Amino acid sequence: MLNRRLMLQRSATVASLMAAAGVWPTWAAAQSGYPKAAFEARSMADLTKTLGLSTPTESKAVTVTGPDIAENGGAVPLGAAVALPGVKRLMLLIEKNPNLLAAMFDLTESMEPSLSTGVKMGQSSDVYAVAVMNDGRVLFARKEIKVTLGGCGG
Repeated sequence: MLNRRLMLQRSATVASLMAAAGVWPTWAAAQSGYPKAAFEARSMADLTKTLGLSTPTESKAVTVTGPDIAENGGAVPLGAAVALPGVKRLMLLIEKNPNLLAAMFDLTESMEPSLSTGVKMGQSSDVYAVAVMNDGRVLFARKEIKVTLGGCGG
């Protein structure tokens, strides 16, 4: 049976090994290499300018999924998918959140351009799925999600 001291020593050893191997959890935005300004953008125009992207075009090849009405803004399931090959990056944007950019994923050709995640939404808002293609095109889809109970505190 492990006593408390031995358990703490082993936990510290495992934590130091994880840190040395580079697998210790870290703040995603800090390690991502994306400009901090991307996460501080307040509009689609600001975000595309910060990331050096072309003007986005609405496309039926991009879909954004989520509930029509979210009863709790603290946990809203969202998804995005692209029905075209050559997706380089997939982003989820929430227009009325304090931070427009909710999620950003870099993809490779071997990955399916489809993702799902949970986000916080402070109020009813348009949600955008934005796909950056290998050829430089930026495509998007929009969906309005109504929130009955806010989750961002703002």
